[in-house]
Amino acid sequence: MISRSAARLLCRAGPGILAVLLASCGSRETNVQRGNREQVLHRGIGAELPDLDPHLATGTSEYNVLSALLEGLVTEDPVDLHPVPGVAESWETSPDGLVYLFHLRTGARWSDGTPVTAADFIASFRRVLTPAFGAQYATMLYPVRNAGAFHRGRLADFGAVGFAALDERTLRITLEHPTPYFLSLLSHPAWLPVPVATLARYGPIDRPGNPWARPGRFVGNGPFVLKTWQRNQVIIVEKSGTYWDAAEVRLNAIHFYPIDSLDAEERAFRAGQLHLTEAMPPAKIDAYRQSRSPFLRIDPYLGTYFYRLNVHQPFLNDPRVRRALAMAVDRQGIVDHVLRGGQLPATAFTPPGMSGYAPPAGIPTDFAAAQRLLVDAGYPGGRGLPPFELLFNSSEGHQLIAEAIQEMWRRELGIEVRLVNQELKSTQDARRTGSFQILRSVWIADYADPLSFLDIWRSDSGNNFTGWSNADYDRLLDQAVRTADLAARNALLQQAETILLDAAPIIPVNYYTHIFLLQPSVHGWHPTLLDHHPYKYVWLGE
Repeated sequence: MISRSAARLLCRAGPGILAVLLASCGSRETNVQRGNREQVLHRGIGAELPDLDPHLATGTSEYNVLSALLEGLVTEDPVDLHPVPGVAESWETSPDGLVYLFHLRTGARWSDGTPVTAADFIASFRRVLTPAFGAQYATMLYPVRNAGAFHRGRLADFGAVGFAALDERTLRITLEHPTPYFLSLLSHPAWLPVPVATLARYGPIDRPGNPWARPGRFVGNGPFVLKTWQRNQVIIVEKSGTYWDAAEVRLNAIHFYPIDSLDAEERAFRAGQLHLTEAMPPAKIDAYRQSRSPFLRIDPYLGTYFYRLNVHQPFLNDPRVRRALAMAVDRQGIVDHVLRGGQLPATAFTPPGMSGYAPPAGIPTDFAAAQRLLVDAGYPGGRGLPPFELLFNSSEGHQLIAEAIQEMWRRELGIEVRLVNQELKSTQDARRTGSFQILRSVWIADYADPLSFLDIWRSDSGNNFTGWSNADYDRLLDQAVRTADLAARNALLQQAETILLDAAPIIPVNYYTHIFLLQPSVHGWHPTLLDHHPYKYVWLGE
């Protein structure tokens, strides 16, 4: 029987929480208690996923599910995420760092029992790079020789791209230039293989909308297989019997719950229905800290919270207006009084400390300078500027930050801002189509290098969405990726980031920490800079 406290929560719950709580109906045993006994992990993942096609994935929530279902050439060590063998049991690199030769396992199989081959990988890579497919992360493959030229439509012959299957189990990849972090790229969803024979049964493999990634159709090669996907309720994956390293996988299943509300997710955790949450309500962090709760985790995290400005919108096409908005944000006040989770104020876009990179000084908080910029632009005290719309997806944390910045801009600049709250899918559609003025955004590193942050602002990036472009910025990044000397490389990247921040198509707010709740019964969940946690190393016990 469900407890009285859980019943009260049930009455206030949304569909994701409803599924969590209904799972405990008819038994006094909570999800966590039963999960510990049966090796079934229950975790929140934030907003509902738009898709389970890895080549269309754009968010961390998608990665959190897909990493259970699919495996690339390499995977990650659970402690520090250094590359370890995945489908490839070994590899060699040429002395000049340009050619990688991967040897695939004889035991690597899809969940339908068929072998995973080098040809599967090459067909998957071609899919990502096909221009009509529209993969936002196709640029992740650009270190490969001619990959960018093929994706941009400048090269028609895919055979000239640096992929070659020497036989069923040997894959050669040739790069444009030495890329020290190349192996770390290979765990990104854009590099994951898909079962092309399965996709072909449901439609063209290189067109978006192929309905293969659904229960009953989904074929993967990871440690788990897709069992259930009830939208806005739960995604269930179960241990795969065909995975090459199945003997080392201790979890029998994972239940992923899409829960938009941070408060509802935290209540579900307290009710014993989740082993871990995706995040924490900012207003409750202090209470958990003061009580020295064993559940509270504050881990380092390579991520930046920021706003995108659409430079094609009237008034926002003036860099003086954009920079005024950026300088009128009290970042220290936001991290101290709104977020409360050890975050750092972000005056630049790239977090410090990666590959010895120090970001430029960036955009200070300077209300007087911001006011002077508006005078120079012809809008003293904000007069002549219409109200702007600030769009964000549903979340108590996003709302609090937006309200704080709305008041700063009203008080310091005389600018009125209308806050528009929509579900995640709607904000993603607005981002994709450019139908926004100011958009709440986040960028989490795909790999621990400053290029993971700076590459997205290239003119041809599928993740830019601001409309801003700068030829000098692009040129500096091109020089940096071909520069072997680390100090010289970092100097070029710093020049590029200075151009970006001076133009201000973005407003950095804070650098992330990952603040969440974790049951002590979860083992193998190590703090990592990318918040990746390979599930094959996770287990439950007292």
